Amino acid sequence: MRVAIVGAGIIGASCAFHLARRGAEVTVVERSDRPATGSTGKSAGGIRHQFSHPENVRFSLYSSRAYAAFDRELGTDSGYRKVGYLFLLGKGDMEAWTAQWALHRRLGVRSEALTVDDLGDRFPYLETSGLAGASLGPDDGVLDPHAITVGYLAAARSMGSSILFGHEVHDLSRRGDSWRLAVANDSLEVDAVINSAGAWSRGLAALAGIEVPVDPYRRNVYLTGPVADFPHPTPLIIDLTTGVYVRSEGDRFLFGLSNRDQPPGFDETVDWSWLGTVLEMALGRFAFLEAAGLDHRSCWAGLYAISPDHLPVLGEARQAPGFVNACGFSGHGVQHAPATGLAISEEILDGGAHSFDLTDFRLERFLHNRPGIERNIV
Repeated sequence: MRVAIVGAGIIGASCAFHLARRGAEVTVVERSDRPATGSTGKSAGGIRHQFSHPENVRFSLYSSRAYAAFDRELGTDSGYRKVGYLFLLGKGDMEAWTAQWALHRRLGVRSEALTVDDLGDRFPYLETSGLAGASLGPDDGVLDPHAITVGYLAAARSMGSSILFGHEVHDLSRRGDSWRLAVANDSLEVDAVINSAGAWSRGLAALAGIEVPVDPYRRNVYLTGPVADFPHPTPLIIDLTTGVYVRSEGDRFLFGLSNRDQPPGFDETVDWSWLGTVLEMALGRFAFLEAAGLDHRSCWAGLYAISPDHLPVLGEARQAPGFVNACGFSGHGVQHAPATGLAISEEILDGGAHSFDLTDFRLERFLHNRPGIERNIV
């Protein structure tokens, strides 16, 4: 089976590894001159199990096990460190989270319901006014997306895969049972194409005559200066009453807030005009940020590839046999890359994914108004 993977981010790299491991002839096509230059390289690097959609939870369970074994199996440290995720909940969040805690228990995820008093005892640096409780995931944490991507690609290359950097796909057409990709000054003929182009997935799909509703949205990550006199590391803390998130990065803090009113686009410059709004929302809960100062040179912005329901678009497009989507993760691609690589390899080599149920993730859900949404979006 000849497979072309468009995009050498963490999703494309995982797909390459899982396919090559089963004997597929894999070619990864990346328009940049190196891997992980898109959303992967700009990620805040988190992994969590606390999702509201059960298949997202299952993706996290599989992927966290894969990352824990990454060094042993691929010879690269994934950077997986269990610092935890802490969701701060308002009164209006409690009913939905009670159902989620039940889901997590059923699927084998450890998520701990905390009272406001618990928060004060365990995280005294937080302002808890206006909160009704919290959810702590002790097996959640952080990753090294770049190292994982490079590790997957190196393993795929060692099994015979080709990685073409600096090659952009200019055209894509179906020829009988094959797909032909116009790449640079050459063409590539394959049996299947994987759309793992991240924020550029809609454009690639359009070349194949397919509408994939995935759009790029800028997300800013701000970094403080060092704060030595502080109980580092913190969990990745998400205040659902405001949308602000904060986590330790060494002796510094990463923090951010999604601008829900910003239109889609490919601008990856840091939005300094948004910083005032973020700080206004953040300081009431995370007062320690005020004394930290900001390291302007270390802040960055990247793109979330977002679908309308915040669920990924995975699997073969029925109207275009052999064209397989692996995109639209809405900020969760890094943490779900191992499960995605496995599912997509099964989709192509076995005629359908069988380790996971992709029903709510398939492109056709948008045609049939299938209910399903991920509520825990940062």
